[in-house]
Amino acid sequence: MKVSTKGRYGLRAMVDLAIHSTNGHVPLYCIADRQNISVNYLEQVFSTLRKTGLVKSVKGAQGGYTLAANPADITVGRILRALEGNLSVVEDSMDSEDDRSVRQCIQINVWNKMTDCINQLVDTITLEDLVHEYQRMSGTLVSMYYI
Repeated sequence: MKVSTKGRYGLRAMVDLAIHSTNGHVPLYCIADRQNISVNYLEQVFSTLRKTGLVKSVKGAQGGYTLAANPADITVGRILRALEGNLSVVEDSMDSEDDRSVRQCIQINVWNKMTDCINQLVDTITLEDLVHEYQRMSGTLVSMYYI
């Protein structure tokens, strides 16, 4: 499986949105500028994200985008499936005649297991996880101390 530019840019934009949408709607041109992505390309990506219910948009001077759910409830898998479709490693349809073939053996024991591992991984990573990791790596994570 190879993630397309649409999937890679879309995931970057969603993390950026999660980081910056705490103060309201984020204009697309701000995300495009921070991530060095064409605004026109992001418009196409965000159209898909909006149609799949991952983001909400508001038009007007104070408009922009915001996440449609809490970052803890949006997984990388959900984002990638919205933008890429099925995350299968190999798209190989099997005929009933192939029940005992080498092809089926490989499909079941290699490709299906790889696909399962990928799906399991991307379904356990949330936008919240990526935001926290970004903040930790960039030194912007604020530690909370309670007494």
